[in-house]
Amino acid sequence: MQTLNVGAGRTDEEYKATEEQRRADLRSDCRDDANYFFWAAGLSALGTGLLPVRLNLLVSIGTVDLLTLYGRPLGPFYPLAVFSLAAMWLLVMLGLGFAGRSGHRWAFLAGIAIYAADMIALIVTFSLWAFGIHAFFVFKWFQGQKALKDLNEVGVSTI
Repeated sequence: MQTLNVGAGRTDEEYKATEEQRRADLRSDCRDDANYFFWAAGLSALGTGLLPVRLNLLVSIGTVDLLTLYGRPLGPFYPLAVFSLAAMWLLVMLGLGFAGRSGHRWAFLAGIAIYAADMIALIVTFSLWAFGIHAFFVFKWFQGQKALKDLNEVGVSTI
């Protein structure tokens, strides 16, 4: 039985150039996927009322929605609690975006965990459109962490 040699017919320079191109593509992919943290931060500001315009039909944060529904007993602290939670969510997404662009795989995994937990809250509030947006972000961040994993397995420094 003969084993196929995948690199047969290529010179060492061609092989090295191909590997370098693959690493560059993986770096580009993980940076592009990390940019979705910034999109998530912007959409969360749009959906939670941090911006003058509020569009919470398509974009919404489940934990903020739950606090809006069940946080009325907080009394005078209610608006402050909602605003603080929304601002904290925005800052966490921005921080994860910068960490993801720096090549930290944990940022992608943290984003996946946070959004997966928030998807449960979205199911409770019946926000199906927002659930779909969350699922898209989780998918993109999964792809980003996978690209970083592949890049680190090659034995090359990240980004």
